[in-house]
Amino acid sequence: MSSSIQRLETSHPRMSQIVVHNNIVYLSGQVDETGATDVAGQTRSTLAEIDRLLELAGTDKSKLIRATIWLQNIERDFAGMNEVWTAWVDPNNKPVRATTEAKLAADKYLVEIQVEAALD
Repeated sequence: MSSSIQRLETSHPRMSQIVVHNNIVYLSGQVDETGATDVAGQTRSTLAEIDRLLELAGTDKSKLIRATIWLQNIERDFAGMNEVWTAWVDPNNKPVRATTEAKLAADKYLVEIQVEAALD
């Protein structure tokens, strides 16, 4: 039995922003596009974009399953990112989460976040 795959926000030449398969919404890694220069500002704008994409796919953060967070400098930015994350995440429906330090696509990015969520 095959199931359909739905792709949304496909204008990027190398990836879709959203893929839906078997009632799971997969988002590509999201980064700040507002020009914020601190991790708190970048985390807020990234989470706002995640909210937008989840809504477009027909779900929301209360249905998050998993989150992966990459920080350019975990020692410097973990607390600042966590403060924003804690204020944003649904306290009754927290996903599993991993956070690590990584070299991101450009030096201007301090944080990248990727999530998966259920549709129902």
